[in-house]
Amino acid sequence: MDGPAIITQVTNPKEDEGRAPGSGEKASQCNVSLKKQRSRSILSSFFCCFRDYNVEAPPGSSPSVLPPLVEENGGLQKPPAKYLLPEVTVLDYGKKCVVIDLDETLVHSSFKPISNADFIVPVEIDGTIHQVYVLKRPHVDEFLQRMGQLFECVLFTASLAKYADPVADLLDRWGVFRARLFRESCVFHRGNYVKDLSRLGRELSKVIIVDNSPASYIFHPENAVPVQSWFDDMTDTELLDLIPFFEGLSQEDDVYSMLHRLCSR
Repeated sequence: MDGPAIITQVTNPKEDEGRAPGSGEKASQCNVSLKKQRSRSILSSFFCCFRDYNVEAPPGSSPSVLPPLVEENGGLQKPPAKYLLPEVTVLDYGKKCVVIDLDETLVHSSFKPISNADFIVPVEIDGTIHQVYVLKRPHVDEFLQRMGQLFECVLFTASLAKYADPVADLLDRWGVFRARLFRESCVFHRGNYVKDLSRLGRELSKVIIVDNSPASYIFHPENAVPVQSWFDDMTDTELLDLIPFFEGLSQEDDVYSMLHRLCSR
């Protein structure tokens, strides 16, 4: 297994200037409306951290019908015997569940040395220890602390646990994440690792996913709060700008009402 294969992330445009024109995906009308509501000064295209954003949800899929997991070799896996998340704790009872992505949403990681890295995480790959350099997105600390106060927070990444778990240990000093889900909890669908929210064991009308890749929530786009992919812009304020939005969302009866209003504007 090569180093980059353990991290599922978008390509940094600075490191891939030779990409074909139009390879970045444009934000949907809903995403643009949401960005406008957060008073962001720059509207950017979304980049997919998976192989292909142009995928469709399985025919006939619905919250009550769980699509089968598909392995990369084309074989079918058995559906999980139980939901991905444990029962809600007393501390989180009555709170909505926010599913938060890791790479290019909260941090950016690289196997190439980064002089101002916040963390350096050793990862064993095929018997060799490699150093992963991790940059924290600006205002990630304030964002996580506030999310932990308002919601039941779950880290859900398509990266492997051997990398993502130690990064989460260093990033989440407050124990915000009640659970951590990794690549094996994703559905491999048409070349993409998709985060199927119906497998969490939570009422979908009370689940939000925060992710920089539209492909990751292709089964439940109506539950998504999209964010711009982040690499190294230390003037970025997206996470800080999101806090008031989530404070309002935490008071809604269900997530669809507020997200639908934003998408309709």
